[in-house]
Amino acid sequence: MMRLACAVLLAALVSSGAVAATNSPALDLARQINNAFIEVAETVSPSVVVIKVAQRNRPDALDDMDNPFWDLVPEEFRKQFEKERERRKKEGEEGERGGRGGRRGEKPPEFNGQGSGVIIRDDGYILTNFHVVEEAEKIVVRLRDGRKFEGTVRGKDAQSDLAVIKINATNLPAAKLGDSAAVRVGEFAVAIGAPFELDYSVTFGHVSAKGRSRVVPSLGVNSQGAMMDQDFIQTDASINPGNSGGPLVNLYGEVIGINTLIRGLHTGIGFAVPVNLAKEVSEQLIANGKFPRLWLGIGIRGLREDDDNTEQIKGVDDGVLVTDIRPEGPASKSDLKRRDVITMVDGKTVSTSTQLRNEIRGKKAGIPVTLDLVRDGKPIKIKVRPEPWPESLDEKKGE
Repeated sequence: MMRLACAVLLAALVSSGAVAATNSPALDLARQINNAFIEVAETVSPSVVVIKVAQRNRPDALDDMDNPFWDLVPEEFRKQFEKERERRKKEGEEGERGGRGGRRGEKPPEFNGQGSGVIIRDDGYILTNFHVVEEAEKIVVRLRDGRKFEGTVRGKDAQSDLAVIKINATNLPAAKLGDSAAVRVGEFAVAIGAPFELDYSVTFGHVSAKGRSRVVPSLGVNSQGAMMDQDFIQTDASINPGNSGGPLVNLYGEVIGINTLIRGLHTGIGFAVPVNLAKEVSEQLIANGKFPRLWLGIGIRGLREDDDNTEQIKGVDDGVLVTDIRPEGPASKSDLKRRDVITMVDGKTVSTSTQLRNEIRGKKAGIPVTLDLVRDGKPIKIKVRPEPWPESLDEKKGE
């Protein structure tokens, strides 16, 4: 009887301890965090789409050895891409001979590219990356509920690597766009997309840094030769090929960036276009089909942007150095000179090339801007009239 009573008492103590542990504040907090990630995934995923692209004359972005991403791909993945390229080459030859039941000399568009996107308006407008839809011959958009729509490119902007696709649909679940200026380094970040054709994959991490520019030197110029003119949000949320164009969101379910670049696979170093720029660009793409830009026609470099730069400029420690003035640019008509250091634009401090570009981008064509600069150690002010970026130029070499 005594032994039985002790057993009952021990069982009661163990039971009460388990209940106490289950209801501990630490576990309650962990459950709340767990539920927060689940709620973000469930809330945002319906606004994410999978984009398949047929590019008749262009291989996959990561299947092209001339693509700047190629050197960033681990060897085991390169071998997979090489095998896939050989398979497609063989199928192409069969198609030219009339194989697979097709007529001689004809081959239907092959869906050889895939990315992600996010619905930004309920009437069918979808935001993605420029490089996802570049040279697209046909686009198919698949929604979370399985519906498929043919998509058309409403507008694209190579310099920001953003594009807008339109599908013929209404009452779509548009994502909530946040404020990337309010993003704080260290906060949680969730990426949703279709890496390696694994649709609606959800990964999480943190915002590792803000204001990243020149993130990969070889990618400073995109495939059309246009300089990428914005900074990036860096994240360690896992991003891989196929995530491009998908959203990076915070724990409130707000989009804070558009996932765009990675620095090697499985490195925990990914980059997203800040959503504030994405909103600015997408609104113009929807309204006008293009994003108008202004330029000054100068080559620039932030004094602190190049760690190897040991050049000392008299009278200034921080600012944007003018390295070149293009003869056809607006600055050639002003008093601006090479080796001037621009420190302010209309009273706003600029320390990097991206900050200077951002300030000029927000101005109006033909309206003079005041540049505070240092020349030969002395502060002076000059005025320059920004002009629309000439469409005839193939390459953006400055601001």
